[in-house]
Amino acid sequence: MIHIASVISDSNIGGAGTVLLTLLKYADLAQFRHTVIVPLGSKLTPRIRALFGMAEPVADDLDAVLKTLTDGAGAKPPVEIWEVPEIAEQSYSRAGVGVLRMAFAKIRPDVVHTHGSLSARVAAKFMRIPAVTTRHSVFEPEERDTRFPRRLILGAVNNFFSKRIIAVSPAAAKNLTDTGTLKRKITVVMNGCEPARELTDEESRAAAAEYGAENAEFVCAIIARLEEVKGHFDLIETAKLLREYPIKILAAGTGSLEFELRRHALDEGLRNIDFLGFLPDVYRLENAMDAQLNCSYGTEATSISLLEGMSLGKPAIVTDFGGNPYVIRNGVNGLVVPTRHPVAMAEAILRLYRDRELYDELSRGAKQAYAEGFTAETMTRATERIYREVLEK
Repeated sequence: MIHIASVISDSNIGGAGTVLLTLLKYADLAQFRHTVIVPLGSKLTPRIRALFGMAEPVADDLDAVLKTLTDGAGAKPPVEIWEVPEIAEQSYSRAGVGVLRMAFAKIRPDVVHTHGSLSARVAAKFMRIPAVTTRHSVFEPEERDTRFPRRLILGAVNNFFSKRIIAVSPAAAKNLTDTGTLKRKITVVMNGCEPARELTDEESRAAAAEYGAENAEFVCAIIARLEEVKGHFDLIETAKLLREYPIKILAAGTGSLEFELRRHALDEGLRNIDFLGFLPDVYRLENAMDAQLNCSYGTEATSISLLEGMSLGKPAIVTDFGGNPYVIRNGVNGLVVPTRHPVAMAEAILRLYRDRELYDELSRGAKQAYAEGFTAETMTRATERIYREVLEK
């Protein structure tokens, strides 16, 4: 049996945490044993316990620094969770390397899989354990990062400390090679997810009414953090262009710009766009919407919410930034518009609203695209093949 130690530095559950939960849920536990290392107080801990039916944890006195979590009866769970200090919200720290070296010495994994933790890769190198890392985001590199000497330095870090790098989009892979990572080190594995829970038409209409869209003839939704690069200010400009149409735009998510975005929409007198905040049952919005929007111009790789919408047959209208065009193919399962172009976004929304035949075609394309390339099973099996290949080499 192959033992995998997954390390994630995020205390909250973002895209990387969601992917890790999916990998654990669909793991071949007959072939792979998993230990997850998270920061102290991580929000992933209760989610993993719930996933495997583990009772409230108790701390074993294995070490003054590290604690492994078992269930209340002391039984060994199918997936072990270790909470450690010195790694929260930071990719690298000397203290984090030291703590993780201690953890690996006790856990003795065959492969370390990191999600945003350079400390874990460095510690694995010290312990002579092969490290796989996943690049979850797309960042347009600064020009200096693509030229000598910084390109050489950045590339050397990835090439030396990683046996294999998983890029969740071809756009993420290009970021890596542009900054010096060897192409042979990179494997593209697109994100996958479980299909969103499907509601009846009546339940979907009730959800739309709850979100204030009961009178709209066409409902669009954007599910994203309220941060600058997600393009919500551009979306407000789009809403201004659509204010005379029976179209409603619903924005789910929280972030640092929530108050500013709400105030801006209010100052513009817009009643066709609402900010819903955090939604615990986001599948209800995904069922209530007719189309999903993505206005990103930074960090977007393979959006999980786009995949969930596709599983329900919901077409998407997305910017051509980063990984979006690799998920949404223009005219196949949605429409792709230029980045930071509110007019083009408005025109695409109107096109789907007015052309039912096109909408139905893209809806069928969305379901097919999800089934063929973006399921949780597809992503997990591809990742497990990489674990085997790393050990074989």
